[in-house]
Amino acid sequence: MLVDCRDGDLRPGGGERVGVLRELAASFVVPGPSGVAVRDRLRVSESDAAVLAEVGVFLGSLAVGDLAERSRQGLEHDAASWAVRKRALTGKSSARWAGSITKATHDQWALARRGQVTHLEWLRAQIAAVEARLTRPLGAKANKREGLARGYASHGEWHAKSRRLQTLKARLAVVEADWSAGRVHVVRGGKRLANTRHHVEAAGLSEQQWRERWQAERMFLAADGESGKRFGNETLRITDTGQFSIKLPAPLAHLANAPHGRYVLDATVAFKHRGQEWLDRITANWAVAYRIHHDTARGRWYVTASWQRATAPVLPLEAALARGVVGVDMNDDHLAAWRLDGHGNPVGEPQRFFYDLTGTAEHRDAQLRHALTRLLHYTQRCGAVAIAIEDLDFTVGTSREKHGRNKRFRRLLSRFPTAKLRARLVSMAAEQDVAIVAVDPAYTSRWGAQHWQKPLTPPTRKISRHDAASIAVGRRALGYPIRRRTAPPPHHQSDGAGHRTVQARPDTRWREETRRHLPGPRTGCAPPGGGSKAGDQCAQHRSGHAAGHGFWQQDSLPLIL
Repeated sequence: MLVDCRDGDLRPGGGERVGVLRELAASFVVPGPSGVAVRDRLRVSESDAAVLAEVGVFLGSLAVGDLAERSRQGLEHDAASWAVRKRALTGKSSARWAGSITKATHDQWALARRGQVTHLEWLRAQIAAVEARLTRPLGAKANKREGLARGYASHGEWHAKSRRLQTLKARLAVVEADWSAGRVHVVRGGKRLANTRHHVEAAGLSEQQWRERWQAERMFLAADGESGKRFGNETLRITDTGQFSIKLPAPLAHLANAPHGRYVLDATVAFKHRGQEWLDRITANWAVAYRIHHDTARGRWYVTASWQRATAPVLPLEAALARGVVGVDMNDDHLAAWRLDGHGNPVGEPQRFFYDLTGTAEHRDAQLRHALTRLLHYTQRCGAVAIAIEDLDFTVGTSREKHGRNKRFRRLLSRFPTAKLRARLVSMAAEQDVAIVAVDPAYTSRWGAQHWQKPLTPPTRKISRHDAASIAVGRRALGYPIRRRTAPPPHHQSDGAGHRTVQARPDTRWREETRRHLPGPRTGCAPPGGGSKAGDQCAQHRSGHAAGHGFWQQDSLPLIL
């Protein structure tokens, strides 16, 4: 059976092809995070701040030179060249600092290469989209059934897009040449901050403020952990009492205030979040990596501790859904949630957790954390141990060629933090022992509104389309079809009562689609000219045949009465 999800038209059998539903991906339990990072403020003194700034600037200059050398080597880099660079840095600082700098350089170069691949894919997709629309007549409508894009609205737009096509092709040639040669374009400190140097007044900064921020971003104060070493890190060491000490580079050994060329800060460290887990690691001398960051806008110093967790076994899907699930529909301004029992029936009232995605990044991040915290608390109150969420990805949906001049919708997609929201939810849920089940987002809003919004809307409250979509998400996670069970027909009809109240199994065909329309009368009897007695004309109610009216049957009243 072929189904068109846009108009619900059905063509059973070998009918004309009008469209096909996208194949739905199977639901799965999202694995928990493999790493942990916590941050605490360093309330340093003036002398501590001066030492940290001097060490960070010195190591940052070494990191800049190492990154330049690694970029010049390109694809010719190998283990031997790495050893040469590390020996050169060891003479200028120390072996441990040299290892941290070269590892950070490799990570940054690899990140730049992955960014090149993403940029290449984006350019090729843009070129293909523009070429497809340029070949269409002006004003032509899109035809999804035939895979045809819509044409441009006017000659002016067509001409502008043809020029943009040549620009994209030129950019593609440059990026492909860089990729083949192994060249990367990396700015230590950030490309955006580097460009801000030419627009400091528009950014609300003075030249001195910009230079302080630029210097802080180019500092290098990070060290990887070492399992088996004292407190898990010999370079940046934090003891169980919170004492923080730094192994100084050889040229700055005169700044040491402790034996063995170490500088002990006056400030102490006490991680509030996951502090016990961090303390257990350093007590057992397991590896913990540290990074020191200077926030020039606030005038504060911070230290971030990170470590890897042992891979936890993923909870089986059946075990996660044994006590029901909380279906969640993500929206631009809120999370719509509804609890479903093990049979796919909504329980209780719909819940909405609002957030505001306007303003600064810190404000948006705090809003998301607050909304997700309330969602997790609601899940625990319900007694469920799983949250079903759509596996959304808007990375390919923000193109101007896809949504045309709908700038408002493109901005909505661009600012919607799908990846950040999903990653943060998985991390927070792992701490509360709540499983996250990812489901295919196809047709959840449409089918949820079609099958659940109106039946669940009483006179005293209003059920939104998003609330109905949360039910659709939860039912799909449980393995049930989104379509509701219908009441059985009366006994006097052709099919007996009761058969429609049975839930369709997950492997039942067509369970996610609208009920098929079979040819023939609505009673389901054989169509005209068919059936076992189609050729027996005597079985028909016609005069002159055995089945005709007998003398014992009363004729109908005359029409003239």
